[in-house]
Amino acid sequence: MSTATKGCDEAAEALPWSNLIAEVDRALGAEIDARAFPRELDDAIRYAVLGSGKRLRPILVLLATEAVGGRLADALPPAVGIEMIHCFSLVHDDLPAMDDDDLRRGRPTLHRHAGEAMAILAGDAMNTLAFEVVANRLSDDVAGPVGRELATATGDMIAGQVLDTLGGFEEGLTDHQRLVTVHRHKTAALFRASCRMGAICGKADPDQLAALTRYGEAIGLMFQAVDDLLDVTQTTEHLGKAVDKDAAQGKLTYPEVLGVETTRSEIQRLHTAANEALAPFAGRGDALRDLCAYLAVRTR
Repeated sequence: MSTATKGCDEAAEALPWSNLIAEVDRALGAEIDARAFPRELDDAIRYAVLGSGKRLRPILVLLATEAVGGRLADALPPAVGIEMIHCFSLVHDDLPAMDDDDLRRGRPTLHRHAGEAMAILAGDAMNTLAFEVVANRLSDDVAGPVGRELATATGDMIAGQVLDTLGGFEEGLTDHQRLVTVHRHKTAALFRASCRMGAICGKADPDQLAALTRYGEAIGLMFQAVDDLLDVTQTTEHLGKAVDKDAAQGKLTYPEVLGVETTRSEIQRLHTAANEALAPFAGRGDALRDLCAYLAVRTR
């Protein structure tokens, strides 16, 4: 019943999880309000976090909770936390010392909008705010495990960025192995943690947690493969960010390593693997299946 088959350019309100996007946006705004940062810092964080975004990682938190029979309200703190971490990573990735990007989500990157110093500090603040929200909003028995997942994923993401930009791989790896190593850390770690944090908030049993871990890993790698494919098949105007920069910088990408058609096959393989991981959840996994289908065919 996936609406994804209708195409990815549909208005966001037509997507079955659009109500969750609105709830996540409300929670993000409320947590920024509650922290009462200095005005310039507050403005910079709002620019980076609230301007736009697919909210995929927080949606995964909420849908994973739902899949194991938990309450969505219990999963909102880690949903906010993972989006703060994601947005902090984008702000820092865009900096001149990293990817040196001028455009993000169809408008100037934060360092172009507010200056490099403020972009660095706003990213730092978003990083710490993510953990504050988890610590302050969750009960002690849940905050610890969820906080560990968030911390581990953040560290893995940073390690992936190091490998992607500075290198440091083990000897003897093929380009394909290096590519998967980068994105298992840089991209899939936050997807995997989103699913695991949602499962923990929903009191998942070990088998459910393992299944959602496999789903998160597969959908995270699939997301990156699609992203790399869009980078060579779409325009800057359509994507709202620069295209062809990874290849120009000598980074490993799925189309560069595997070719375009084999990348498409890999996307289908990972799509199938993600769906197979959801088998234990029967109908309660339908929303996660729909999200996976949407991500497999998105055009931006």
